[in-house]
Amino acid sequence: MNRPDMDDSKIRYQRTRIAHWDGVSPRKQQSKRVGAFYHRLIQKYYRFFIPPGLRILELGCGHGDLLACLEPQLGIGVDFSKEMLRVASQKYPKLTFVQADAHEIAFKDKFDVIILSDLVNDLWDVQRVLQIMRNHSHVGTRVFINFYNNLWRVPLSALKWFGLGFEVLEQNWFSPQDIYNLLKLSGFEVIQSRSLILLPLQVPFLSTFFNRYLAHLPPFRWFDLTNVVIARSDPARERRHLTHASSVSVIVPARNEAGNIERIMQRVPELGDGTELIFVEGHSTDNTAETIQNMLPRFPDRKCKFFQQTGRGKGDAVRLGFEAAEGDILMILDADLTVPPEDLRRFYDAIVGGRGEFINGVRLVYPLEDQSMRFFNILGNKFFSLAFSWLLGQPIKDTLCGTKVLWKRDYESIAANRDYFGTFDPFGDFDLLFGAAKLNFKIAEIPIRYRSRTYGSTNIDRWRHGWLLLQMVIFAAKRIKFI
Repeated sequence: MNRPDMDDSKIRYQRTRIAHWDGVSPRKQQSKRVGAFYHRLIQKYYRFFIPPGLRILELGCGHGDLLACLEPQLGIGVDFSKEMLRVASQKYPKLTFVQADAHEIAFKDKFDVIILSDLVNDLWDVQRVLQIMRNHSHVGTRVFINFYNNLWRVPLSALKWFGLGFEVLEQNWFSPQDIYNLLKLSGFEVIQSRSLILLPLQVPFLSTFFNRYLAHLPPFRWFDLTNVVIARSDPARERRHLTHASSVSVIVPARNEAGNIERIMQRVPELGDGTELIFVEGHSTDNTAETIQNMLPRFPDRKCKFFQQTGRGKGDAVRLGFEAAEGDILMILDADLTVPPEDLRRFYDAIVGGRGEFINGVRLVYPLEDQSMRFFNILGNKFFSLAFSWLLGQPIKDTLCGTKVLWKRDYESIAANRDYFGTFDPFGDFDLLFGAAKLNFKIAEIPIRYRSRTYGSTNIDRWRHGWLLLQMVIFAAKRIKFI
């Protein structure tokens, strides 16, 4: 295990910790020990973040309980404690456990998820371990790191002093910014971070109230025990981007938009390996359906499809269009043309350039054209922006901009996990935003100039739909934040 170039200090550090964790292993199996409740909470949160059936590598896996609870397709746990792995192998024979130092590992596999749970506090060289993780990451890999809050240094030391738990040796104490910096230096980009677990002891009623609710609210969240950071490979260091073109499907939900159809056909740019236009008409009271059907023969060079909804709402129209799409990249363009079709090119560049895995338009950066958005609509959008930034753990300046872009493969993952949120969203925006955040996709935003309508009137009732959106915020808080 020891390399010739390792200095004596590091060797002593390794040996001391191996002996320590070998000794801790028998006590770690006691279900009533202080800390058992904390680890059960960690498992619950990781099950929320990580869907089953993935290829997972956990460093510092201990007895393998966290790895096993995630139900991986391939699960490999690494630990340098022989005693820890002996117990892990007995408990979970279907998983693979490897005795090795995290600083020295080398696998042929690349993993969908890499976990360092309560490990960075104990590592000799965190940057080296993260750099090794790059070798085992593909472009979709997510790295999960949870580590102790600096404010808990004294309370945890007291627990150790009185023999009540926290059986660790001298720790590295990192701030979240320290971890962000180490990830950046090692070629990773932070997607989101959270603080969790305000009360790590099992106390009837109080544990649930503190950890499910107070732990997520200021100022209480500043005192949470653990920080969780989710990262991906930094696209600036990935050479796969812009090496090949991708085909595009532009879904155009259209209700009472007959006057805009010809301009859409004329103005949507050809992108990548080709662009198909998918019109989904939704129970119009004007002649939108007939206009679309009449326009298709007039543009024989355009690849177009036309569908009529049987369901209701823009969300249903978007889902219908996405299911019919053949492109590698899926785009939504509202038929009211308040977002210029020419702007789709910058959305294409952003997603193939790896700037994000879910690209969201933002209408609230540039000045708005007269009458393009009413005052109370602006206030509502600002409120929901703040609410969803807090809910999703990523900055979201505009939740209701109709222009959203993502890879078809990622949409299929969102659709496969849709049962978690259901299909109650009539707009489709939140269905996609919630799904992208739940699957830890990087959300990037593109400011656009929002134009006034030149035909028809809005299909949004600001008060009725505003109340519905508020209900969705409360629902999402229960499903995303207060878990």
